[in-house]
Amino acid sequence: MTDRVKIGVIGTGHMGQYHVNVAKTLSDAELVGIYDADGERAKQMAEKHKTSAFSSLEDLMQKVEAVIVAVPTFLHHEIGKKALLAGKHVLVEKPIAETLEQAKELVELSLKNDRVLLVGHVERFNGAVLELGKIAVQPLLVESRRLAPFNPRIKDVGVVLDMMIHDIDIVLNLVKSPVKHLNAVGAKVVSEHEDIASVVLHFENGTIANISASRCTQSKIRTLNVSQQDVYITLDFSDQEIELHRQATSDILLRTGEIKYRQESIVEKIFVHKDNPLKQEQEHFVKCIRKETDPIVYGQSDIQTLEIAYRILEEIHNN
Repeated sequence: MTDRVKIGVIGTGHMGQYHVNVAKTLSDAELVGIYDADGERAKQMAEKHKTSAFSSLEDLMQKVEAVIVAVPTFLHHEIGKKALLAGKHVLVEKPIAETLEQAKELVELSLKNDRVLLVGHVERFNGAVLELGKIAVQPLLVESRRLAPFNPRIKDVGVVLDMMIHDIDIVLNLVKSPVKHLNAVGAKVVSEHEDIASVVLHFENGTIANISASRCTQSKIRTLNVSQQDVYITLDFSDQEIELHRQATSDILLRTGEIKYRQESIVEKIFVHKDNPLKQEQEHFVKCIRKETDPIVYGQSDIQTLEIAYRILEEIHNN
């Protein structure tokens, strides 16, 4: 049997603690330890999850083959670069880096050193999204809504890089056509960055996508709807469920003084294998390292995602 891949987690904040919790359950990998700039927090996390807290980044890297980088966005490039230069495989939380230049440098380093560089777009591993890729073949219109109450933990980026980037990634992967042009608006509500944003993407193949994101909505809504010629697809990220709506019959009823339109639809529920998307993501990372599969979210595709995100931000700031 092949040796288990030795993994370390860098950063034990909001996402980092989830990564630690999942990494210790993997069958083909071993969680060697964790590192956090806050030594006290790292110790507490290590005790809680029965792993080791390393006093320096370098010490951790010497003991592992791969790292999961779950630090604030402004540190993604610095730590990702250190890990790749040290010959480690890297799973970095989204967005891949703060700037396109930094993102491109990380991708080039991973190719040059023949290391896996996976970007943590966890929604790609949502069971419903994996199924959607098989069903949505010629989208005409894509409507995405990702709305949530405000969470004060996110201070360094706005809603576009924090939340909307998931849907930009999913939509680009779904439509598979270059963006011809886009129209975006946004506004600050509770933070120093944009807290609500909406964009219409016009693709070269004619598809239109409407993406809305908010982190000051008093309800958590995460949905994606796709209109195709023969079917309307609804996806709920939270429940990991997909429904297909097909028109069966439609007619107009004429009664005294009123006209009514009646439509009957056939609704088909798709069976979705529901698993923890973060676990699916880490297992995929390990399989990529062992060369058992190719990365779903490879660096080059994330450069395109980041490029669109920055075009949206530019449009918001110019309006």
